[in-house]
Amino acid sequence: MKNYSVEIKWAAVFIAMTLAWIYIEKLAGLHNEHIDKHPLYTNFIAIPAILIYLFAMFDKRKNYYQGQMSWKQGFICGLVITAIITLISPVTQLIVSEIITPEFFPNAIKYSVSAGYLKQEEAEKYFSLGNYIVQGLIGAPVMGIVTSAITAFFAKSKTAAV
Repeated sequence: MKNYSVEIKWAAVFIAMTLAWIYIEKLAGLHNEHIDKHPLYTNFIAIPAILIYLFAMFDKRKNYYQGQMSWKQGFICGLVITAIITLISPVTQLIVSEIITPEFFPNAIKYSVSAGYLKQEEAEKYFSLGNYIVQGLIGAPVMGIVTSAITAFFAKSKTAAV
């Protein structure tokens, strides 16, 4: 467990950032009066997400690998963070949907139907807790693997360990 303390810490930071981000979206009206702008602005979560992965890898490099970390070691660090985030994503989504912004799904359904993007039944299936949990279980590892691969390149040591 001690071998993964850095990854556990940064996965917790990532989850906290995600919950805070969603709350800020709600406060900004992106879950109600400005829901039409939500698909654009929600993507900006990638910026703090990438930074968290970078900070995690720099932390791992400094405090676990004594300043020398290869791309592979950084990538594995990112994969462990991704695994933790993925495993906890259903609980995170439950907190988002039931506590932080329970009005999001009804508002998204209403907007997507009124804008002509989806039919009522399609919207109700898409904007549901179950579907978002499945999306998280698929999306988190996909995005986490890509983010891990890229950030490991920038976090590796110039004279990387083998």
